[in-house]
Amino acid sequence: MRIFSGIQPTGRKHLGNHIGAIRGYVEGQDRGDPAIYCIVDLHAITVSYEPAELRRYVYDTAAMLIASGLDPDRCILFRQSDVREHTELCWLLASVTAHGDLNRMHQFKEKSARQRELVSAGLFLYPVLQAADVLAYRADEVPVGDDQRQHLELTRDVAIRFNATYGDVLTVPEHRIPAVGARIMDLQDPTAKMSTTSSEERGRIYVDEDEKAIVKKIKSAVTDSGAEVRRGPGKDGISNLIEIYAVTRGVTPEDVEREFDGQRYGDFKAAVAEAVADYLRPVRERYAELRPDDAALEATLAAGAARARDLAAATLADVRHAMGVGAP
Repeated sequence: MRIFSGIQPTGRKHLGNHIGAIRGYVEGQDRGDPAIYCIVDLHAITVSYEPAELRRYVYDTAAMLIASGLDPDRCILFRQSDVREHTELCWLLASVTAHGDLNRMHQFKEKSARQRELVSAGLFLYPVLQAADVLAYRADEVPVGDDQRQHLELTRDVAIRFNATYGDVLTVPEHRIPAVGARIMDLQDPTAKMSTTSSEERGRIYVDEDEKAIVKKIKSAVTDSGAEVRRGPGKDGISNLIEIYAVTRGVTPEDVEREFDGQRYGDFKAAVAEAVADYLRPVRERYAELRPDDAALEATLAAGAARARDLAAATLADVRHAMGVGAP
């Protein structure tokens, strides 16, 4: 079982990132042969950004992943731009990617609508590079949050079309989306997912955030006019808090509903705040230890890139051969 996933280095990581993706990475590193995790800095340049901040965010993300439990000796952790096979494979795969499929990507529509000056071709081709990221490693499984479901379906389509055209070269991956916590919602707008870029500050909880701020944000989370701690139509806010509590305490949403049956929202919010603070505390403390050492983080990423390059180069050679590109 080969596992691959990528994460963008776009600012501080929030609770939605951790629950929806990072915890799955940690679980996968002992199932993967190997488990491969990539900090996708090339994806981050498809929208407006600051170069100095991007480099800093790569180290932030690497430190956060390790603090969360990733062990570079048990998995491959690297920076995308250090393995150039990704970009060459992206171009080759573009020849079997339908323009209409890219035009239907939800994230392209959302992000392009927010771009004031330039909607880049890179943003449009983003899903092809994402397909190359996965297919370069012949991954069997891709742990992702629910928001990446459409992109992974495109990756599967690209692999199937390539194999039908050029022969059975690429592995068609399966997604692995957590049953609980696949999409953590904004605390102030529970109809929208928690996001670094589109959420307001009060609506997201950062993994490295002060515990007092965590408690304040959860206690002020939007719920509804009802009184039951129960999921259902019109109860987006309380449903979101139930999922958060279930993940952070390692129980099911049904367990949560039974535990808080008959209790008030205020009591439940206080319990959620305590659970989240407990869940994030060891990660925040370990992150504080790791983050100051840029040199150590760079060495870890470089070592991971060397291992990743060996795997990606083999796939790229097979793709080039199948397509008749380059010397025989």
